[in-house]
Order: sequence, then structure tokens, then C-alpha cells
Amino acid sequence: MLTTMVELLGENGALLAGGLLIGLVFGFFAQRSRFCLRSAVIEFARNLTGGKLTVWLFAFGTAVLATQALAWAGWFDASQARQISARGSLSGALVGGALFGAGMVLARGCSSRLLVLAAQGNLRSVLSGLVFAVVAQASWTGVLAPVRQTIGEWWTVDGGVSRDLIARTGIGHGGALLFGAVWLAAAVVWARRQRVPVWGWAGAMGVGLAIAGAWWFTFAITQVGFDPHPVQSLSFTGPSAEVLTRVLFSSDKAPSFDLGLVPGVFLGSFLAAWLFGELKLEGFEGGASMRRYLLGAVLMGFGGMLAGGCAVGAGLSGAAVFTLTSWITLCSIWAAAALTDRFVDARPAAGTLDQAMPGQAHSPQARPA
Repeated sequence: MLTTMVELLGENGALLAGGLLIGLVFGFFAQRSRFCLRSAVIEFARNLTGGKLTVWLFAFGTAVLATQALAWAGWFDASQARQISARGSLSGALVGGALFGAGMVLARGCSSRLLVLAAQGNLRSVLSGLVFAVVAQASWTGVLAPVRQTIGEWWTVDGGVSRDLIARTGIGHGGALLFGAVWLAAAVVWARRQRVPVWGWAGAMGVGLAIAGAWWFTFAITQVGFDPHPVQSLSFTGPSAEVLTRVLFSSDKAPSFDLGLVPGVFLGSFLAAWLFGELKLEGFEGGASMRRYLLGAVLMGFGGMLAGGCAVGAGLSGAAVFTLTSWITLCSIWAAAALTDRFVDARPAAGTLDQAMPGQAHSPQARPA
């Protein structure tokens, strides 16, 4: 099937189409499940039981379990992925993850969540997402690149075994499978106790399967194609910057998986919101609100590029292949987000969580973001 696809579309065209399709799946299920790392962190930090942490765990457990099942079966090999094969930055993961986590709370959504909300008419997320993409590009090749490079060189780690936690710990793919199964089982137990609606857990599992599907698809293209292509999964820092650059400037760069991913997520989210009657224009509530969102977007743009991954790129995609730097980034995001929520939205009743899941009433301690 992939061979036919490559013959019809070419290798780059097949990657573009695959990114569009997998992005559509991710966007649809992320919108329906209200998948959001920010909401999960805040719910955990405030000791609430609204189901958002359970949703994130369903996505996390599914991504790890499905990805490692593919690796165990011999259908996927993560050793070629940049997150493992290339030299990494531990300082970038720590500092960048912390900046991203703080920005995620200020902007009331990570980069992927902003894209999902923008698709259903949230103008705050549209503006924040644009600022995020501009800062990400400035951090990669623009005025902020020297700062990113300096911080990234403070503490580095070689590629290969040094970044591969499965190899370093010796747990093998069987141990990694068991790890994912434990977290997925925990999510099932909590979902039953909290009565998480079907769209919550099923949509989150769809998100996790999209992560594994992207890993498999990009790896499979390298096996049937002739030209070198990156083995990758979903991430939103680099792809957002690339899409923005291509929109603003003409480019002779070949189509890629990333180029299809961002429009695909937007389209999938829009379709979900339209089909279920959730399209709604929303704007800023005032100047202070706007400053908060834009500062959060700036921190996420620089932090995500410095860390080499966002809440999805590191928190799901990188974690699913047990990359050392991705796990450091994920832990740093969690810690910084919890601290930022505590000091910025100090009063539990005054802060905001995300939208309630379909079929679930809003918590009295939360309102829509």
C-alpha cells in the first residue's frame, strides 16, 4: 500500500499526505477529548478530579504502548529518529521545558491546544499561535538563535545509546510495553472512578494512536523510498514555524510530513467542532488578558525550540520512544507549569481549566479557557 502511495505521489508527496491525514486524526480526537497537558497539570497540582489528568494519561499510555508494540514486532525502529541519533542538550531540555511549562499556563494551552482552539473559533488562540510560531522561527534561525545555541551548549549528551533510555536501563521493548500498559491500566481505573465520558477516554486513545501511527508511517516511508527522510512523530514547535515561513515566503523546499501536519490538525479540529456544534468566535477579555496570552506564547515559542520538543513532541512522541532529553523536558514542563499556576493563579477558584468534555458538566472550580 505504501509502495503504491509513493509511486503515485512521490516520496515527499506521500509524506505530505500522511502528515495531513494523521494530523486530521489527531486534531479530531484532541478536540473531542479536550486533550490538554496544561489542564492535566493544573488538575493534579490542585488535587481536583475533573478527568483531564485521566485523559492525558490515556493518551500517554496509549502512545507508549502502541509505539513500543510496533518496535517489539519489528515494524518500527526508533534508532534513526533525531531524538535518539543526534546529539542532544540536557540544559536545553531543562531550561526550555521550564519556559514552555510556564508559557503553557500563561497562554492557557500548549501549542497543540492553541491550534485546536483556533480551529473552533478562539481568536485568542489564533493570535497566540501566530506569536508562538514567529518566536519559534526567530529562535531557530533568527535573532534569538544565538541565545538558544548558548543555553543549549551548557550541558550536552551524545546521540545513540546515551539518549536511549531503553538501552541505558536495559528494560528492552518488553519492559517499555509493560510500562505503558501500567499507565494505561491506571487511566482505566481512574476513568471508571471519575466517570469520564466516552469521548474523553476514546478520544485520548485516538490521540495516542496518532502518535504511534506517525512513528510507523515515517519509518515505513524510509524503508520503501530511496531518498533520506526523517523518522519522526507529532510535534508542533518546528512544524508551526515551518508552515508560517512557507506562508510568508516562497520556498523551493520539498513538501514534508510537517507541512501536512499543522493544516491537518486544524482541519480535524474544525470538523469535530463543526459536526458537534461547537464553532464559536471568542476574543480577549481585556488588555491584561492579552498580555498574559502573548507572554505565554513567547515563552512557549523559545522554550519549545530550545528543548527540541513541546508538550506533544516531547511529552508524547519523545516519551513514547524513551528519549532521555524528552523525559527531562516533560518533567520540566510539569514542574514549571505547576509552580506557575500556584504563583500566578494562586487562588484555586480563580484559575481556569479547559473546556469540559462532551457529556460532562463544568466543574464549579473551573470555567472554559
